[in-house]
Amino acid sequence: MEITWWKETVVYQVYPRSFKDSDGDGIGDLRGIIEKLDYIRDLGVGVIWLSPVYKSPNTDNGYDISDYRAIMPEFGNMDDFDALLRGAHERGLRIVMDLVVNHTSDEHEWFAESRSSKDNPRRDYYIWRDGVNGGEPNNWASFYSPSAWELDPRTGQYYLHYFAVKQPDLNWESREMREEVYDMMRFWLDKGIDGFRCDVINATKKPAGLPSSEKPANTASGRVFDMDMMFNNPGQAELIREIARNTLARYDVMSVGETCGATPENALDYVREGSGGLSMVFHFEIVDNKERWTLPFIKAVQRKWIGALHGKGWLSQYLSNHDQPRQVSIYGDDARYRVESAKLLATMIHTLPGTPYIYQGEEIGMTNTRFSSIDEINDIQSHHTYNEMTGRGAPPEEALAHLNRFSRDQARTPMPWDDTPGFTAGKPWLRYNPAFGEINVKAAMADPDSIYHHYKKLIALRKANPVMVYGDFEDLLPDDEHLYVYTRSLGGEVWLVALNFSANQAALPVNAEGEIILSNYGGAGAKYTADAGLRPYEAVIIRR
Repeated sequence: MEITWWKETVVYQVYPRSFKDSDGDGIGDLRGIIEKLDYIRDLGVGVIWLSPVYKSPNTDNGYDISDYRAIMPEFGNMDDFDALLRGAHERGLRIVMDLVVNHTSDEHEWFAESRSSKDNPRRDYYIWRDGVNGGEPNNWASFYSPSAWELDPRTGQYYLHYFAVKQPDLNWESREMREEVYDMMRFWLDKGIDGFRCDVINATKKPAGLPSSEKPANTASGRVFDMDMMFNNPGQAELIREIARNTLARYDVMSVGETCGATPENALDYVREGSGGLSMVFHFEIVDNKERWTLPFIKAVQRKWIGALHGKGWLSQYLSNHDQPRQVSIYGDDARYRVESAKLLATMIHTLPGTPYIYQGEEIGMTNTRFSSIDEINDIQSHHTYNEMTGRGAPPEEALAHLNRFSRDQARTPMPWDDTPGFTAGKPWLRYNPAFGEINVKAAMADPDSIYHHYKKLIALRKANPVMVYGDFEDLLPDDEHLYVYTRSLGGEVWLVALNFSANQAALPVNAEGEIILSNYGGAGAKYTADAGLRPYEAVIIRR
């Protein structure tokens, strides 16, 4: 197994729009992030993953890029970015940027040229097709709109968009387009950034011929949303290796692929050590089942992925990010046992094999909020979900209740730095979670027993103990519905991790005697005995 820095680090994701506003316009910005670099460093992480800061009309909050080499004016300018990069490096922090190259904004100059005429040199930078029998080229639905196709009156052809109408998909069959992307990536790598998080990178290779899906219609519009056709198509691994060979392989950087719908077999093709692909992947098998998860399901997914990649490739560990609701509100108890269950989830993420990812606010136990109307929600995907549900006949209150649990905007409420709540001097772009009086950074840092300090301890442990990074993994109770108990072992060192995913006291039916390294109930350094059991949402790490 390769020993490398990006396996040993912990990544902290910053969503710039909601992190810290430095100028009072209600929108987080690069100068705001600079103000908080010491906070990020002191948490103990090694890498900042920066969600998109490129110039964008913000149809999809920056994932619709109109200029890859310019900064969104709301966030600042290139001098601000250079100051952020310099400030991070001075503090021993690395910066990983979001790479969004499955699609651009329709306001990108490439698309302006591509749509201007059928014989424009950049026409094949995007995917254009004639209609079929007076209709669209095929029956595909998109993530954010009823159809994956949009008719452009300038030339009478349709362009493909897996996401919003204003996010046309790039045509990765075009050699000229690929070379322009590689040149853009090298522009940022030469600036000194430390890698890329590659947005929906396994969608870049489209199915040959773009055939209609044979699955039954599954959307309110009667079209087919077919993830199996959109992602992980033949030739995708080869394309990822070509991208890496022309860019990433020339630098000491990390890369993580967002790989929707990937299986462990797909993923291994993307990250196999020695193959020249990506450093690691995000898979979606747990978070895509957040509405119906069970603990045995989560354990089975982890066993499958860890078993497939162990010694061959590398995983990421996460439960929340800018696309997911707050993890303590989904997998924990965000009411009575918010603190205990948030610490339990952190313990799991940091002790399973793979690089841990922390999403901003997770380290203080931020929770979901409640929106009183769809008009309070900004997210384009949430609006599409609302329209789909009501279009099928669901009452509006049912659709809103769904979004109050699973909307992406649950993760995007502004970061509460104190009980004022300290994100901006102006009106925030998205309303605050009203829990900021209790759940905020200032209060968390002042409380030695807080979720924040538990994260600091976990990160410090991982830095000091290779067993947490490179150790073998064994699931001891695969079928238990409430207890997740596993070992990490390396060179004679054996750690046992015991997690109680319930609000009830539980006996621990394995030999767990040993020294308590860390517990969310305290007691580090004490001896753990066989009859101790586990308290509600207790998480304990034991050296056996």
